[in-house]
Amino acid sequence: MKHFGNALGAALWALVLSWHLNATAQAPAAPASASASAAEKTQASAPLQNIYGRQHLSLNGRWNYIVDPYETGYYNYRREPFDATPSGKGGFYDDLGPPQNGELVEYNFDLSPTLRTPGDWNSQDEKLVFYEGTVWMRRVFNAEPKEDKRYFLYFGAVNYESHVYLNGKKLGTHKGGFTPFQFDVSGKLNKGRNVVVVKVDNMRHQDEIPTVNTDWWNYGGITRDVLLAEVPATHIADYKVQLAKGDLKRIQGYVQLAGDQPRQSVSVTIPAAGISTTVQADASGRAAIDIDIDHAAGKLRYWSPETPILYDVEIAAGSDTVKDRVGLRTIETRGQDILLNGKPIFLRGISLHDENPLAQGRLRGEGDMRMMLQWARELNANFVRLAHYPHSERMSRLADEMGLLLWAEVPVYWTISWTNPDTYRNAERQLTDMVVRDKNRASVIVWSIGNETPVGEPRNVFMGRLSDAVRGLDDTRLVAAALEVHREGQRVVVEDPLAGKLDLASFNEYAGWYWSDPEDMLNYRFDIKVNKPVVVSEFGADALGGHHGDATTRWTEEYQERLYQNQFKLLTAIPGLRGMTPWILADFRSPRRPHPQYQDFWNRKGLISDTGQKKKAFHTLKRFYDGMQQKYR
Repeated sequence: MKHFGNALGAALWALVLSWHLNATAQAPAAPASASASAAEKTQASAPLQNIYGRQHLSLNGRWNYIVDPYETGYYNYRREPFDATPSGKGGFYDDLGPPQNGELVEYNFDLSPTLRTPGDWNSQDEKLVFYEGTVWMRRVFNAEPKEDKRYFLYFGAVNYESHVYLNGKKLGTHKGGFTPFQFDVSGKLNKGRNVVVVKVDNMRHQDEIPTVNTDWWNYGGITRDVLLAEVPATHIADYKVQLAKGDLKRIQGYVQLAGDQPRQSVSVTIPAAGISTTVQADASGRAAIDIDIDHAAGKLRYWSPETPILYDVEIAAGSDTVKDRVGLRTIETRGQDILLNGKPIFLRGISLHDENPLAQGRLRGEGDMRMMLQWARELNANFVRLAHYPHSERMSRLADEMGLLLWAEVPVYWTISWTNPDTYRNAERQLTDMVVRDKNRASVIVWSIGNETPVGEPRNVFMGRLSDAVRGLDDTRLVAAALEVHREGQRVVVEDPLAGKLDLASFNEYAGWYWSDPEDMLNYRFDIKVNKPVVVSEFGADALGGHHGDATTRWTEEYQERLYQNQFKLLTAIPGLRGMTPWILADFRSPRRPHPQYQDFWNRKGLISDTGQKKKAFHTLKRFYDGMQQKYR
């Protein structure tokens, strides 16, 4: 097949807890600054913390699918949703089998082809390479539900809008292609045969997050795990166990219980560190954790890229127990320095997409993810920017294990509908879901609220609100955004009113590729208007792997290599330079890149080609990082 392209705001925590405690898959309470729209009232709830640590049945595997470009399975001939009619019948979610008594049935899941799930349809069916629209997906499974248990149907990610039905009844909807969600299906499961049907629509829209214009492939489908989780009637819904902001001697966090008996004793134990505490949950099921390590007679070894130490943590309440592996570290800034565990660090980074260049489609599992992170390690990187959307939970857990710091981002990308209240709510929801899911991952040190958004008052308000929201959710990590630059003569100017709300002076610049050339770029100097650590979040050039020539010829490996060499000269002249994440680790697919000779719907800025070949610039960057590692020992 052809390649294709812990100060927490009360209002915000009320929002988060409502998502976790929601047992009917209705929408959470909106932030205090906004009213919930009618469309939100059937949205899914945020999932259990550490879903993989719970008893669960995997629903991964082969799912039958029906392509439905006219949405015939959702709307009647008057364009009315079947599931909104009095009977609620008539859609493909009814999953009718062979016709009986002469009835007319114009679809059949049993006779339809299958897709591997998790996965995307673009890479699995050649007819769907460029398809954007609706595909119905169905999975039949057996269950033996117990009356004293609660059950949640979990989706790691579905791109983009999903309508979920169980045994012909609608559970609800979800928007957002990269964050997890769940539905409480307690009392809705059959003993024996069950059918889940998902209407998946990856059509792009101006008012969505991301918007219509991106530079990555719009993979449609159920792209991450599907699980049916079983928990006790009263259970641990959420927890946080991390070091307090800037304090290497104090663990702070909380445990949140859900169910009919929330007032329970909660124990938190870290056996290898000699730490154990018991706290009491209040009427809302919340139990605060605050452990003075010295007084607890505990002894910690701190997580870092050089020593990625993970502790087994056990949380117990009533009949429920959850086990996790957690690293403990602090991250903060002081002047122009970034401090990890109180010591200055240089972020030797690289950006990457959630895509395997060697096998079409999203990263399919831990093997693919480990390969990408190992490539980063071969660069001598200690930092990875997960662009431009939340990556899989498995990715952040692998980074914990492998000792790689992470920049985690939401797809507030380029120009979106800054003045639309629903668009803002969508962005804040995706940001919140990312923070809730990954707040216990030591690897995640940066929450990024967006990429290359144009300066303007509506945008400044929108992005400023996102910054406030994420700080209200988590004050122990850095907040950033990939800002833009502008040129005044031979000055490259970084001045953005949003920078005042961020911890890093982080920006993208493409000297030598989109402006100037690899030699003339050395005549420029950076003028950065904020006194903060500088992290250059993108620079780079396209090179077709294996295409060689002189260093002045675009698309050659030599051009890309020379640009990197001169970028280092340009950037190291910045006094506050404390890191970079060049664009990008590996070539990736993009409909925006149609040149038939050099691109063929690929963005070729990768340091590794679509055949796994390391381009010359890969080795150039590694040599630079080797030197920076010596400097920051």
